[in-house]
Amino acid sequence: MVDPNPSIMSHVSVGTNDFKRAVRFYDDVLATIGAKRILEHDGAVAYGKLYPEFWVQRPLDGGTGSVGNGTHFGFFARSRAEVDAFYQAALDAGASGEGAPGPRPHYGDPYYGCFVRDLDGHKIEAAFWDEAMAAG
Repeated sequence: MVDPNPSIMSHVSVGTNDFKRAVRFYDDVLATIGAKRILEHDGAVAYGKLYPEFWVQRPLDGGTGSVGNGTHFGFFARSRAEVDAFYQAALDAGASGEGAPGPRPHYGDPYYGCFVRDLDGHKIEAAFWDEAMAAG
């Protein structure tokens, strides 16, 4: 049987201290890679293409959301153009750049990606893996 979902992850969640602002940010940025809101609860929104993969939420314990040192979240892009659009949408929505779109040969020749810090300081990435280049 062929697994229709090659991912090993079910989902990840990030905490925010300004829920409405974070949701507006991710609405704009994740749309560039074809993701949308899948589920919504009081204080939590899940994004994905078919099922909830990335949650933005108020911390469940009522405490302050914080950034994990050394943690970042990578999103699949279907093209270099989607990586570029993700980066620009993130900057336009108030993110800070952590690495402009481009190749990073140390990740492999087929890799093209970008990095930003979201409004809460979480490091996020969009990456395209060029299968044609990988096969070549």
